[in-house]
Amino acid sequence: MIDSDSKPVSNFIQNIIEEDLKSDKHQGRVITRFPPEPNGYLHIGHAKSICLNFGLASKYPEGICNLRFDDTNPDKENIEYIESIKDNLKWLGFDWGDRLFYASDYFEQLYNYAIQLIEKGKAYVCGLNADEIREYRGTLKEPGKDSPYRSSSVAENLDLFKRMRAGEFEDGTYVLRARIDMASPNLNMRDPAIYRIRRVEHHRTGNKWCIYPMYDFTHCLSDSIEGITHSICTLEFEDHRPLYDWFLDELETDCHPQQIEFARLNLSYTIMSKRKLLQLVEQEIVSGWDDPRMPTISGLRRKGYTAESIRNFCERIGVGKRASIVDIALLEHCLREDLNQKAPRVMGVLRPLKVVIENYPEDQVEELEALNHPSDPSMGTRLVPFSRVIYLEEDDFMEDPPKKFYRLAPGREIRLRYAYFITCKEVIKDKKTGSITELRCTYDPQTKGGAAPDGRKVKATLHWVSAQHSIESKVHLYDKLFIKPDPEATGTDENFKDFLNPESMKTLVGCKVEPSLKDAPQGYHCQFERLGYFYVDINNRADHTLVFNRSVTLKDAWAKIKKGKKK
Repeated sequence: MIDSDSKPVSNFIQNIIEEDLKSDKHQGRVITRFPPEPNGYLHIGHAKSICLNFGLASKYPEGICNLRFDDTNPDKENIEYIESIKDNLKWLGFDWGDRLFYASDYFEQLYNYAIQLIEKGKAYVCGLNADEIREYRGTLKEPGKDSPYRSSSVAENLDLFKRMRAGEFEDGTYVLRARIDMASPNLNMRDPAIYRIRRVEHHRTGNKWCIYPMYDFTHCLSDSIEGITHSICTLEFEDHRPLYDWFLDELETDCHPQQIEFARLNLSYTIMSKRKLLQLVEQEIVSGWDDPRMPTISGLRRKGYTAESIRNFCERIGVGKRASIVDIALLEHCLREDLNQKAPRVMGVLRPLKVVIENYPEDQVEELEALNHPSDPSMGTRLVPFSRVIYLEEDDFMEDPPKKFYRLAPGREIRLRYAYFITCKEVIKDKKTGSITELRCTYDPQTKGGAAPDGRKVKATLHWVSAQHSIESKVHLYDKLFIKPDPEATGTDENFKDFLNPESMKTLVGCKVEPSLKDAPQGYHCQFERLGYFYVDINNRADHTLVFNRSVTLKDAWAKIKKGKKK
């Protein structure tokens, strides 16, 4: 696991850029890009790349970061994904201005580049099918074999490639391959495919094209066309860098960007594969890409994460070359730290237990002053109604309490937050089931505000809501989606689902919250005192019920982890 504290971690890529600026390697320019493939929603791993690319560019007066959609695979791409990506980027606080591009903008240029490679004898049309290409490719220990089409003439290859574009052949009949080295120790250099035939309508170009360029070919040339100086990729593309450079060198492009690799984000109890996340969506294991249990930015937003907390998290984990797993507790810590400063405090009871204060006047209602934030006076106060019948948390009462249980019990006195001391006198139970239905208590009118004039102390302060004034709500309690720290390390695309957490979401109905929340808007953050931070769901009030999602508990697991490591 990566260890971290509140200080930002050094960035080796920024050091490279600083050296390049000193040597005038790119004529003083710093141009990065964020190139998502629109085949799914962005997740927390993409947030790291977004913050890195846009953040680096923003450090320099003339720095620029492009947003470019790598839309070369129309089978899996659609407008919904594009719009969600743009929306999440803006929500995170990044603006690409007029620097929005699509790989499809360059289809004609890419086609002409492919023609140049054929004319140089550096590319050929191959009629092997996918299984045969895989077989001819060889292994890490054995060299590949030349395709029987490898020795075709330039004229033959030009003719076939132009006919591929004209739509004369069925899907899979031919591919265009680079002619490099079938004996290379790097499998990516063993005559990789450049173009394939795909009769699929493209979201921007319609049916104009029936051949589409492959990622390795498209990516480096798109970078070059846009004048990118530093092409920042994750470590899995390190073995692709020789191919990236080969295409640019063979085509003698005017701009040759520098590819730099960094370790992708691996987060405990989380999967980052868009393919596997799509399975969860399509198989309805989750409610959608924005399900609050998903590691997507949309899911985190709906859970109640703030843009500041995610940016802070990405800053703290730093940028390195070594793959490692970041504890999800650090992400939660960053959210807790942010919400602690900005979320007002309120009172809500998730599992209500009725309490009747017998010596409190039946028709009396008091408006008690409560702090909106205990350490920020600028957030002001609010009035909370108090009456004879209130609700407490079920968990705050035990009929036969063990040692160190200091909350309410028969004969015990406790403090009600902002209100009075109360003492439990009687426990009322259902005659059939034996379950507790009500507590009968008394209060001390001399303890208003939570202090006794005689100086006596109590060991617990409990939150509550007035039964008469409470607002009924629904609350979703979220936990980790997986029970295993590394659910992707399972060997297959299906096994990861064996580790799904059956208790990743609990829905509580009949919860009671204080009346100040009656008109809480969608997207409202607050802390339920003693319970955690909550967020008014974006799908709130579909049935006129206030719906809260728990964003994070008050328990700071990360703080305990750090404390343990310092011992």
